[in-house]
Amino acid sequence: MAADEPTTTPAHVPAASAPPRLVGADELRFGTGRTLRFEGRDHGAGISYFLVDNDPGQGPGLHRHPYTETWIVLEGEARITIGDAELEATAGDTATVAANTWHGFTNTGSGRLRMVCIHASDVMIQENLDD
Repeated sequence: MAADEPTTTPAHVPAASAPPRLVGADELRFGTGRTLRFEGRDHGAGISYFLVDNDPGQGPGLHRHPYTETWIVLEGEARITIGDAELEATAGDTATVAANTWHGFTNTGSGRLRMVCIHASDVMIQENLDD
């Protein structure tokens, strides 16, 4: 490393002296359903995520964030709305939403929809269209 390069560690990187810690699912349970919500800032991480577990017909209404969001479908089928586009996604598919773009999804299958929604921020900031 050159002498003039910064040597500081970004705030979202856990201190080397902090012991490793497992974050249990019960700590992340969101509401009364099966979905989990992880906000990175609370755990020394630079990202946040939802681990969605929705029944048929469920999903968030149109909303947006001031950062990108990436979805990975793990199981099931979803109709993903990104701006004016509607995409049909199944297990293994990935979609990314640009910052400040209205988006949402609905479980269109006959079984559970499981997906990871990765927020490129250590805190979740969301504006709902219906607000």
